[in-house]
Amino acid sequence: MLCARFGISRKTGYKWLARYDRNGRRGLRDHSRRPHRPASVLSPRWHDLARRLHRRRRTWGARKLHAKLRHLYPRRRLPCVRTLQRWLAAWRPLRSRCHHARGGPRLPARPRAVARRPNDIWTVDFKGSFRTGAGQRVHPLTVRDLHSRYLLAVRSLPNQSDRNARQVLRRVFARYGLPKVIRVDNGAPFAGRGALGLSRLSVWWLRLGIQVEFTRRGHPEDNAGHEQMHGVYQRDNARPPAGNPVAQQRREARWQESFNHDRPHQALGGSVPADHYASSRRRLPRRLATPTYPATWPTRKVDVRGAIYWQGRRRLLGRAFGGLPLGFKPLSAQRWEVYFQTHLVGLLHLHDRAGLRPARRPSPKPIV
Repeated sequence: MLCARFGISRKTGYKWLARYDRNGRRGLRDHSRRPHRPASVLSPRWHDLARRLHRRRRTWGARKLHAKLRHLYPRRRLPCVRTLQRWLAAWRPLRSRCHHARGGPRLPARPRAVARRPNDIWTVDFKGSFRTGAGQRVHPLTVRDLHSRYLLAVRSLPNQSDRNARQVLRRVFARYGLPKVIRVDNGAPFAGRGALGLSRLSVWWLRLGIQVEFTRRGHPEDNAGHEQMHGVYQRDNARPPAGNPVAQQRREARWQESFNHDRPHQALGGSVPADHYASSRRRLPRRLATPTYPATWPTRKVDVRGAIYWQGRRRLLGRAFGGLPLGFKPLSAQRWEVYFQTHLVGLLHLHDRAGLRPARRPSPKPIV
């Protein structure tokens, strides 16, 4: 009746009664459920055998070690896979943590440039790639003057590399001169993931004295005129494409001539772009000057991998500045501002292990 009153079985009631008779009130306390002796105890010999096998097969995991031990000792009771995993975690050295760069200075957004005359702003972009009739993929690179809508270059390239884009733009600069601003999107090779979103190509433009303006990510309407021109290109040149890249380039050259001299533009009052464009007076220099900094600033030349040695430690600053000297403006004994020409690219802290804290600048707001 007592067991029924408290809702327990008779077996449980007699168990608690036996504990009270044996140990008194102390016997009514909760006991540990841990077994008095382990169900199975592995011999230390297995630990040594597994350790020697691991030294011979450093890349093997616990399952492979277990299978090998099973092959060597088919009739013995082996340590389980989870035991081997625990041993491997103790034997293997700890991996070094990946140190990510902290956020750098947030620079104010620049007002979006406005094209009031030819060569104020050039827009540069890769049109989406497609295959020619022979199956070879081409990537058309287009360069356009924003004010006059004059198409400066259309060149089908085998890929979107920095080298190919630079060769095309060098010929365009030599023929038409230099613009004040180049507007591009945030894709390669125009933009990078480092300081100020710069790449090797955009750093080259800065060295030429050209301001680089990036559109907002995911907003092709920021370069709407260029995207509309790409739509015309698609209809006239890629549906269907030419048989091979050489024939495609000849077709593009004829289309560029027609676009500039024959096709009327509504935004130009029905006239053609050639009536409104004139080459820039700023010519491409034969040799680029090396950036200079105040005499009180330390300078370092960045290697091809984007790193320098500073205060006895290798610091990553960005591959975009490879081969160029950067200036370090001291703020304190442990902090320096890093400059490329007159552009603040980030902060360098003495105790940071990741390198440069890159500077970021918000994209200009669109013109309403």
